Amino acid sequence: MTLVKERPTEGFAAARRAMIDSQLRVSGVNEDFVLTAMNTVARENFVPENAKAHAYIDRAVPLGEGRFLAAPLFYGRVLAEAAPKPDDKVLIVDGGSGYLAALVKQLAGSVEVTDPADGTENTRKRGDFTLLLIDGAIEELPAGLAKRLADDGRIVTGLVARGVTRLATGRKAAGEVALLPLTEMGIPVLHAFDKPKGWSF
Repeated sequence: MTLVKERPTEGFAAARRAMIDSQLRVSGVNEDFVLTAMNTVARENFVPENAKAHAYIDRAVPLGEGRFLAAPLFYGRVLAEAAPKPDDKVLIVDGGSGYLAALVKQLAGSVEVTDPADGTENTRKRGDFTLLLIDGAIEELPAGLAKRLADDGRIVTGLVARGVTRLATGRKAAGEVALLPLTEMGIPVLHAFDKPKGWSF
């Protein structure tokens, strides 16, 4: 009898199916548009060669230099809460992998990507983005980034408070963005959005 090794691409396809069945569906992520997007985009293409075997684990994959690919469940929940539409103009603050942008580009009409450093810069310009997605957990949303969101625009992000990370959603109204914490889950922290540390005595 001759044993034939499984081709790498077939192995990753099986890993994607297992991710959907054993990580997303069992956690309540069942929206067809989410599952289709995450079954289409190959996570292994967003990690270094030596990390490809870990691309589908249920934890974040470090990419080096503070970058990461978050766990599949985080992205599944982000997409489900955001529900990007073809008429959405989306701004993504990238955690360093580019994976979230690849998912959203299948669903939204316009996608722009920025990095955390640019996201923390103040700006006088008022934006017209209808959806803001942040690929990581933040302590606070900078005013400059909030300005780039149109009135009635939506936001989905990770939120960290006292060391606990949660998924959060919000909407801009009267120039202000209010965030509602949802499910507690493991989300890599974007330290560029940490609150300034004050003096303590």
